[in-house]
Amino acid sequence: MNGTFVGRVGIPGVGPAVVYVHSGLVYDITSRQCPTMRDLLELDDPAAYAKTAKRTLLGPLDEIEAATREKGNGYRLLAPVDLQAVKACGVTFARSMIERVIEERAGGDPNLASRIRQDIVAIVGTSLHDLKAGSADAARVKAALIKEGLWSQYLEVGIGPDAEVFTKAQPMSSVGHMSQCGLHPASLWSNPEPEIVLAIDSLGRVKGAALGNDVNLRDIEGRSALLLGKAKDNNASCAIGPFIRLFDENYSIEDVRSAKLDLRVEGVDGFVLTGSSSMSEISRDPLDLVSQAIGRHHQYPDGLVLFLGTLFAPTMDRGEPGQGFTHKPGDRVIISNDALGALENQMQSTDACAPWEFGTAALMRNLAGRDLI
Repeated sequence: MNGTFVGRVGIPGVGPAVVYVHSGLVYDITSRQCPTMRDLLELDDPAAYAKTAKRTLLGPLDEIEAATREKGNGYRLLAPVDLQAVKACGVTFARSMIERVIEERAGGDPNLASRIRQDIVAIVGTSLHDLKAGSADAARVKAALIKEGLWSQYLEVGIGPDAEVFTKAQPMSSVGHMSQCGLHPASLWSNPEPEIVLAIDSLGRVKGAALGNDVNLRDIEGRSALLLGKAKDNNASCAIGPFIRLFDENYSIEDVRSAKLDLRVEGVDGFVLTGSSSMSEISRDPLDLVSQAIGRHHQYPDGLVLFLGTLFAPTMDRGEPGQGFTHKPGDRVIISNDALGALENQMQSTDACAPWEFGTAALMRNLAGRDLI
């Protein structure tokens, strides 16, 4: 792929490095000016810096990917973010809003979901891709559902004026490409959520985009929206990568608006699920979501990354009829986009994934020891 890609690689015995990927090769561009990804994204033109910075060759990308997959002692791909807050927007697609309503009405019970889905589709139909949040049409859909006794708080954030913005994970806790991704063992109904993730600096300027998996525990959130933290912020439950594609003359927010994401899940039981999510169907513009996440109302001095939500909510039965889809340990999840590459993770129980031990304090001590800060 052509483009300006940056990320992070763990170097054995050294620590995390900011890297630039070009022509299939990975270069270390860590410096006192840009010791972290946060510092790189704070530059007015990070793409220009990445292309011209002093660099050290680490090796071919395919070899580093292989080393990451094998979990050996070599270089290892990390999530391409570090000090940024990790935020996410929910219910940004009208069709996925319907699934959130179903979760809530079913009380987290997948046995009830199929019947409730039929009831809702009978009222609003199946084509909601042109429904824009806050519009007159959205208000009519909301009124029709309320009239039928299907009111839900998800209707308010799905098609009302205010977006849902929540904390997905803590800074430094995201996992990257080829890593294990976590499923809380308390959940019996979980889904992948393929999304585009915007990289945003402290001034609210969008500097680039990556792929992400905002893993969703549908039964836990469905029991109560107040359990959102338990459903979302768990060990290894936030995957971002493989790299951030920086905005430049060849890639911009317009490419994000028209992006299509493909998903493939391969289970160790032979089950295969495929699907897609088209950003053209989003009910809120990405820059509107950014403005609702950061501004005079809320500052992020180290910037943030923002998951934009997904259209994808699988309903295909994996087991018994009417049970729908749920993850199983060992599932291989691949999220891909022509402009951003492919993010691959293997799903495991959160307590079986590697514990998160390298936080912000560890990063600061590491950088100080390398005379980078």
